[in-house]
Amino acid sequence: MTKVAPPTFPCFYPCWTAERLRAAMELYEHGQNLKHLYVDSVHLYYLAALLALVFVCFKFAKLMISRAQQIKVLEAFPGPPTHWLFGHVHEFKQDGTDLDKVVKWGEKYPQVFPMWFGPFTSFLNIHHPSYVKTILATTEPKDDIAYRFLIPWIGNGLLVSQGQKWFRHRRLLTPGFHYDVLKPYVKLIADSTKTMLDKWETHAKTEKSFDVFGSVSLMTLDSIMKCAFSCNSNCQTESGTNAYIKAVYDLCTLVNTRFRIFPYHSEILFHLSPHGYQFRKACQLAHRHTEEVIKKRKEALKNQKEDLIPKKRYLDFLDILLCASDENQQGLSDEDLRAEVDTFMFEGHDTTASGISWIFYTLACHSEHQQKCREEILQVLGDKDTMDWEDLAKIPYTSMCIKESLRLYPPVPGISRKLTKPMMFSDGRSVPAGFLVSVSIFGLHRNATVWENPNMFDPLRYLPENTAKRSPHAFVPFSAGPRNCIGQTFAMNEMKVAVALTLRRYELIKDPYHTPKMLPRLVLRSLNGIYLKIRPVQPNT
Repeated sequence: MTKVAPPTFPCFYPCWTAERLRAAMELYEHGQNLKHLYVDSVHLYYLAALLALVFVCFKFAKLMISRAQQIKVLEAFPGPPTHWLFGHVHEFKQDGTDLDKVVKWGEKYPQVFPMWFGPFTSFLNIHHPSYVKTILATTEPKDDIAYRFLIPWIGNGLLVSQGQKWFRHRRLLTPGFHYDVLKPYVKLIADSTKTMLDKWETHAKTEKSFDVFGSVSLMTLDSIMKCAFSCNSNCQTESGTNAYIKAVYDLCTLVNTRFRIFPYHSEILFHLSPHGYQFRKACQLAHRHTEEVIKKRKEALKNQKEDLIPKKRYLDFLDILLCASDENQQGLSDEDLRAEVDTFMFEGHDTTASGISWIFYTLACHSEHQQKCREEILQVLGDKDTMDWEDLAKIPYTSMCIKESLRLYPPVPGISRKLTKPMMFSDGRSVPAGFLVSVSIFGLHRNATVWENPNMFDPLRYLPENTAKRSPHAFVPFSAGPRNCIGQTFAMNEMKVAVALTLRRYELIKDPYHTPKMLPRLVLRSLNGIYLKIRPVQPNT
C-alpha cells in the first residue's frame, strides 16, 4: 500500500500540546493585528500628507489671490519694473547705494510708486508732501510685517502698539516729555558730551581719522541712562565694547535681514535658523539690561520710602512710567513697563546717535558753515564749558544746520503703516483697507519737486520766510501728526548740546579717503563707518 504523508498543520504533530496550539494561534492573530495597524498607519500618513498638501495649496491660493488684488490696486500707481519672484529686493545690494536708488526712482515717479518685497508683499511708497500729509494725519497703526519683527525685542510699546492701547500709553507717557521734565536733562547731556570729548583728546593729538559713530553711541546711551533712568552707567569709561550697544546693532541688522528674506517671515523657519538663534541671544542681552535698570529703580524707590536715600531733584522718564495711572487709577503692567523702557532705550539712544554722527559729518564737509556755527556758539557760551537750558534758543544758525543735516541724513529713513480703512489721496487715487503704505522720509527730503537743489547743504532753507513757503510735511525727520515721535524735543536738545560743545572744543575735518556709505538699518548707519579727523580749536578762533 502507498504511504500517505501526515497533514502539515502543526496540530497533527504529536509533540504539539493544546497550550502550544493556543499560543501559536495567538501569535498568528497578533501578526494579523499588526498587519492591520501597519495598513492603518500608512493610510493615516497618506491622509496627513493629503491634508498638508491641501493646506499648502489653500495658503498658496490665498497668497495668489492677495497678489492679484494688490496688482489690480497698484495699476493706478506706475512704478519701476519688478521681478515676478524677488520683487524689488534684488535691486537693493546693501552696498551703500540703496537709498540713492529710491531717490532715482522718485525722479521718474515724483509722488508715489509701488515697491514689492518678494512675490506677495507690496508697499505703496510715498515721498511727496501731499501724500505724506494724508497718511500722517491719521492714527493708522504701523505695518504688521517689518514692525512685527521688532516685538520680541521692544515688546508692544508705544512704537508698535495700536488702538486703545496706543491712545492710553501715549496719554500716560506725554507728561514725561514736558519741558519742566526736560529742563534738567541739559546739564546731564552736557556732562556726557564732555566725557566723550575728553576721550577724543587722544585722536586730536594725531592726524588719523576715527569712526565717530561708536563713541557717539556710547555718549547717547550714557545720556539716556542719566536723563531717563537716573543711572550712572559709566559706559563711556569702562573698557571693552559695550554689550548693550552691540546687541542693539545686531538686532537692527537681524530685523532688516528677516524683512528682506521672505521665508524668514515664518516664525518657525526664522526660529530654527542661525539668524533666529542670534536674534534670541541678542534679545536676551538687551532685556537683561532693561530689567536691571527697572530693578535698580524699584529698589531705589523702596529705599526712598524708607528714607535711606535722599530724594532726587527732578522726575525722570522712569519715575513717570512707574507712577503713571489713568482715570481708573490703573498704571502700566510689568510687561507694558518693560516694553516702554525697551522702546525708549533703543529710540532714545540709537536714533540720536545716528543724527549726531551725520551732523558731525555734514559740518566736516562744509567748513564755512561749521565756522559760522562755532562763532555763534562761542558768543553764546563765552567762557562756559557747559550749556544751560536758556542757551538752546540762542543758537539759531546751528539749529538750522542741524535741521539741514536731518533732511539729508534722516535718522529714521522710512516708516510704514497698515490701513484699517480705505484712503483717498489728494489727486483722487485711493487704496483699500489692509493695504501697506510706506513713507520714504529719505526720498521725501531729497525730492527735487519739493526742494531746490535737494542734494546741496543749505541751512538757510529753514529761515522763517523760506519755511513758510513749504508744506509742513516736506520735512518730517520725526514723523508728524498724532503718531509723531514723542521724544523729538529731547532728541533736538541733545543734538544741540552735543554739537555746540563739540564745535566749541574741536574742529571737525573730513577724511577724503573714508566717504561713508549710507545703510538703512531701522536707523541710518554707514556701511563703512563715519570717519573724521579732529583738531583742537585755537583760543582766538
